[in-house]
Amino acid sequence: MRKFIVATAVLLFGVCLLFADGRDFASEVKLNMHSETVKQAVTVHSFVDGDTTHFDVPTTIVDSGVLKARYLAINTPESTGKIEEWGKKASNYTRERLSKATSIIIESDNSRWNLDSTGGRYLVWVWYRTSENEDYRNLNIELLQNGLGIASSTANNRYGNVAMAALNYAKEQKLNVYSGQKDPDFYYGDAVELTLKELRCNVEKYNGIKVAFEGVITLNDGASIYIEDYDPDTGLYYGISVFYGYNLPGKGLDILSVGNRSRIVGTVQFYETGGVYQVAGLAYKQMKPKDPGNIQKISDGHSGSYTVTDPATFLDGKVIVEDGEGKREFDYAYLALSTTIEMHDLKVRNIHTTDDPASSSYGAMTMVCEADGREITVRTGVLTDSARNMITADAYLGKVIDVRGIVDFYDGSYQIKVLAAKDIIIK
Repeated sequence: MRKFIVATAVLLFGVCLLFADGRDFASEVKLNMHSETVKQAVTVHSFVDGDTTHFDVPTTIVDSGVLKARYLAINTPESTGKIEEWGKKASNYTRERLSKATSIIIESDNSRWNLDSTGGRYLVWVWYRTSENEDYRNLNIELLQNGLGIASSTANNRYGNVAMAALNYAKEQKLNVYSGQKDPDFYYGDAVELTLKELRCNVEKYNGIKVAFEGVITLNDGASIYIEDYDPDTGLYYGISVFYGYNLPGKGLDILSVGNRSRIVGTVQFYETGGVYQVAGLAYKQMKPKDPGNIQKISDGHSGSYTVTDPATFLDGKVIVEDGEGKREFDYAYLALSTTIEMHDLKVRNIHTTDDPASSSYGAMTMVCEADGREITVRTGVLTDSARNMITADAYLGKVIDVRGIVDFYDGSYQIKVLAAKDIIIK
């Protein structure tokens, strides 16, 4: 009877996880506001994964006002690079707990804020409560007691004894990571599960390999779609072109509709004509819709980011990315490839039009534009007006325009690719 009551309490309240032996490790440690440790009330800036969250803090702590926090005593499975078993569950758990919080406090392990080995994240204890009448709960230990991470200097800290007890409990009870069971949120197929950030930052490594990832479908260009996804750690969108060809059944094509968030499964290949990598070889088995090798729709009603970007950032911007390969510098445009972009106040100086009537691109334009003293190339598809008449260079030459399109790489340079006339606004 007691176990039934405990289980019911867990289902109803979801926050205070009570165990059959009466212990709740996350509540056995208490937040002492008068101890020597440094403490700060925070709000969530962005969620990253189970053991990493970005918090809004005063600029007296971090100049940017955003502290990248790495949770002490725990290492949760990955959900931001190569996806690991139980990674999504750990990430969702942290998001759910902190999203319900009425107050969050981060605490250092000693008398100062300490950086982790990367030099970019602060090692903290995360405390939260969902009501002003409650005590603060220690989220680090709560993750441990639920079997959502492995040890990471778990014993060597101010709450080490309780943290180790929570970890050992999870192992004894065979919870989640220690269950020996399959993770219901993980796809056990032959594809490498990863994020678009991981794929774009290490695309050469995955050439010829079957991969699976999620993202929002932003545009359809013939037999290809563009898909992008946001990475909270870098604050950037990452994207790729996906060639789906001409053999998918109707249900498969529906999954690839613009505005859907979908799971893509296909093989990475280098597209020689365009000089870029793409994903191809998609499949959809109608009799096995949950097959891990299938493309799958996750949700709908989404749209592209259309990140407003200035010419200098587009042409000369650099981005530092830290992942399993270490810290690396990339060109901004390289990482933004195949994502949606918006750029303003481009003066159209010259236009070249494809004039071969036998070409499928007959009427497409390449506009050489100027903004802030920089040259930006905008390449269009064949544009038509509301009466389906072809729009020619006369409509844009010498005008100042705003454009919305896809970051493209063509003829050795990064450009903006525009597929519809509505995405060019004449000022």
